[in-house]
Amino acid sequence: MIHRRLVLWNVDLTLLDVARVTRAAYAEAFAALTGRPLVQLPQMVGKTEPEIFFDALGRNGVSLRADGESEQLLAPFGAEFATRLAARKADLTAQGHLMPGAAAAVEAVAALPGVVQSVLTGGSRPNAALKLRAFGLDRYLDLTVGGFAGSEPYPMGALLRAIRFKAEEKYQASFTEKLTVYIGDSPRDVEAAKTGGATSVAVASGRASTVELRDVGADLVLSDLTNPADLITLITAPA
Repeated sequence: MIHRRLVLWNVDLTLLDVARVTRAAYAEAFAALTGRPLVQLPQMVGKTEPEIFFDALGRNGVSLRADGESEQLLAPFGAEFATRLAARKADLTAQGHLMPGAAAAVEAVAALPGVVQSVLTGGSRPNAALKLRAFGLDRYLDLTVGGFAGSEPYPMGALLRAIRFKAEEKYQASFTEKLTVYIGDSPRDVEAAKTGGATSVAVASGRASTVELRDVGADLVLSDLTNPADLITLITAPA
């Protein structure tokens, strides 16, 4: 079987920042579904959409009953959130922005022979696709093999392994752990890479500093993506 390289990107704060638009859409969806205003928004960085939702319920006085009622709200909330975010499509580029060097880095990796690029994100499939499409990054990424923790009931590490299996089936090629790279911006991204069996690249474009990212054991730490030379060297290094 042919050996190929698999490069996975986190989306928010690694490739782009649309937090202002996301927060507005989230607040609208929360109020529409629960009948309560979103007074306190949970910390979103490094968390999956389900984690954020359940935290938001607790912080905003929505009863978390033991009979599974809160879990039953998750799917309709996800659909409502996706609808509200899609309605703000034009705001994504008007009020959001690409992270420094992100577009050039993704394009440079796409030009490497034998590389498949996709995403591993805590967001849902429709929301991630919407954001990437707004900034023209989707053309470089195969989202059909991506992992979306907002749409799939698995932890990030397990999703990473699932992406590898999906890519192997689609491309009829072997994507070994040594040939898989995950690029994110948070300590939890580094943890997901370790759990899922991938080389971790941490970019200090989010809330974590380069020191924090080194301390959690990232294989490569970058201050930003403006000079992707080290990233390219890591991706193309002999297995």
